[in-house]
Amino acid sequence: MLKKKKVPHTYVIVFFIIIMAAVMTWFIPGGSYHKEKTVVDGVDQVQMVFQYEESVPQTWHVFSALFKGFVKQAGIIIFILMIGGAFWIMNSSRAIDAGILSFTRMIHKLERIALFRKLGVDNVVMVFIMLMFSAFGAIFGMSEETIAFIIIFVPLAISMGYDSITGVSLVFVAAGLGFAGAILNPFTIGIAQSLSGLELFSGIEYRLFCWLVLNAFGFWYILRYARKIKRNPKRSFVYEEDEYWRNKGASEGDKIQYHTPLASWICYGMVVVVLGIFSWIYPETTMKVGNAIFTAPVIPVLSAIFVILGFLSLRKSMHFFLLLVLIYTMLFLIVGVMGYEWYIMEIASLFFAMGIVSGIAMNKKPDNIVKLFLEGVKDIQSAAVIVGLAGGIIIILEDGKVIDTILFKMSGWMDGVGQMASVSIMYVIQTTINLVIPSGSAKAALTMPIMAPFSDLIGVSRQATVMAFQFGDGFTNMITPTSGVLIAVLGVAKIPYEKWVRWIWPFMLMLIILGLLLLIPTVYMKLNGF
Repeated sequence: MLKKKKVPHTYVIVFFIIIMAAVMTWFIPGGSYHKEKTVVDGVDQVQMVFQYEESVPQTWHVFSALFKGFVKQAGIIIFILMIGGAFWIMNSSRAIDAGILSFTRMIHKLERIALFRKLGVDNVVMVFIMLMFSAFGAIFGMSEETIAFIIIFVPLAISMGYDSITGVSLVFVAAGLGFAGAILNPFTIGIAQSLSGLELFSGIEYRLFCWLVLNAFGFWYILRYARKIKRNPKRSFVYEEDEYWRNKGASEGDKIQYHTPLASWICYGMVVVVLGIFSWIYPETTMKVGNAIFTAPVIPVLSAIFVILGFLSLRKSMHFFLLLVLIYTMLFLIVGVMGYEWYIMEIASLFFAMGIVSGIAMNKKPDNIVKLFLEGVKDIQSAAVIVGLAGGIIIILEDGKVIDTILFKMSGWMDGVGQMASVSIMYVIQTTINLVIPSGSAKAALTMPIMAPFSDLIGVSRQATVMAFQFGDGFTNMITPTSGVLIAVLGVAKIPYEKWVRWIWPFMLMLIILGLLLLIPTVYMKLNGF
């Protein structure tokens, strides 16, 4: 009998990629782009001009790259640790278990309705969740924020009879589909169109169509996989790894003791006072959704609703009060991102506050809250470490000065090959570059000043060039090891990177082909905004 080949640890795989990146710096010439101002018809224009530089081969730098990678990804690393600690405090109350049990009971009740039974209650629920996260990705570029939701939706998926890959797909992959089919994403479409001299968010009609197509295909693929796992859980790539989540979940014999200590009421009063203060400081919030801006008393309204729901939930049990706190944490995350331009520091602080509130509501002493927080940090620290290691890949390529050279060589492929071929090559270039520069805004700043003027020369609309960037930037975020968000998501979900690749690569290949098919109308058809 053949011995099963052991797959290297994710840390080993990432370090091997760092070494391969260092080897590339010995064979690829160094170079960089710099901005150069020119005057065309009396109008000042800025062009990106490439020039070769002395190469910087990387040797012992593979070790210092690990340190620099931790520094580069420090924000995401701290974000992961704070969220892990905060959720551990909340998990100790078993509030999330109570929520999952209530949710599954609700699903069983819905099965009595003929329409839901015919469509499949699980299918309806999963599509609703995926549609929500896809919309977040398409509208305001949800990416790092998905890390926080993994801790909720992976246990939920497993409790419904699926696996952790399904749970990650409900959140991270759905948001990735929305990110790729961006409608109003300011971090990709906004920057790319601005640098291309296009009206902000113009051509939205065709991008909306693309978003719907990508969602339809992506949701079908995920539901098809989920149905297969439901029938036979052992067919999952991560069946052994999911033992962690199965053991952590609430068993039927381990009943939840529903109660409401006095500390929960005191905590409720403290939260109400804080929300009242914030309602007074921020009576109105200006929310930005793409180009649309509206002002409303968002925080006062949410606070007033919390006063009512908090009181009702505490009369039932502390567990439902903490679930309400969790839901409001998510709501304020959305308000903060869309209304106050929050990023990972503010979001991490919000979840940290959620953890403290949970500890107080459970009547835990300060020392016990700290102990729980540190246990959560310990549980999730492997996810934080791998993010720092993955950051070392980008450091090597940047310090070796090969990224710009790769882009320059690729752009030369488009000379004299025709419109469709040129757009296809742009798409390939953007997809390839995304493997080493997963930041959409950074890649837009680097590539669009080069691609946009070139599209004028070959007679392709700049909107088509932006679409090539959009798809090339979006899909491979779900597979590239240089993406700190992907590595963090997999770390939190306890999914080894190599097993994730085994599952995602066929899906990724089909998405890339679908993206190429969606680019064809941008070249040959007269579309609004193109």
